[in-house]
Amino acid sequence: MKESFIAILMGSDSDLPTIQHTLDTLDSLEITWEVKITSAHRTPEDTRRFVKETEQRGCAVFIAAAGLAAHLAGAVAALTIRPVIGIPLDAGTLGGQDALLSTVQMPGGIPVACVAIGKPGAINAGWLAAQILAISDPKLEKRIQQARQLNSNSIRKKNDALQAKLGRA
Repeated sequence: MKESFIAILMGSDSDLPTIQHTLDTLDSLEITWEVKITSAHRTPEDTRRFVKETEQRGCAVFIAAAGLAAHLAGAVAALTIRPVIGIPLDAGTLGGQDALLSTVQMPGGIPVACVAIGKPGAINAGWLAAQILAISDPKLEKRIQQARQLNSNSIRKKNDALQAKLGRA
C-alpha cells in the first residue's frame, strides 16, 4: 500500500518563505510532503505531469499557492479529483485580494478549498490537509488532537500570566 502524502505546488521560488509555514505545519504533524515550483501559465505541461505522477504515487491532497492571477490551484483542480487547497499569496499591488478572488471563483464542479491570504493561509492549508488525511488515519487524528490541546494549554497559560500581571489572578 502506498503511503499518502501531500503535494505542494508554488508558482515561484519567491513563494517559499510563505510556503515554509505549510511545510513546518506538516512536519510538526509528521506528514510526508513533496514540493514543486511550477506555473499554470509558464509551465502548464510540467504542472500536468507533476499532478498525474504524484497521484499515481499516492498523493492524497494538493496544496497550490500563487499570487497575482493565482490560477495554479484551479489548474490543479482541473486535473485531479483529489482535494485541492488554494493559498492566495499576498503579492502585487492588491495585497493578495486578486489572488483570493481568483482562487475562490471556481466554476461549479471544479472545487478548490481556499484558505486565508499569506502566512495564516499557509499554516491553515497544512492543518486542513492534515484533517483531510486524518479521516482515514486514526494515528494522525490523535496527533492533531494533541497539537490542538497543546495550543489550548498555551493560550490558557498566557491568559493566566496576563491575569497575574494585572493582579487579577
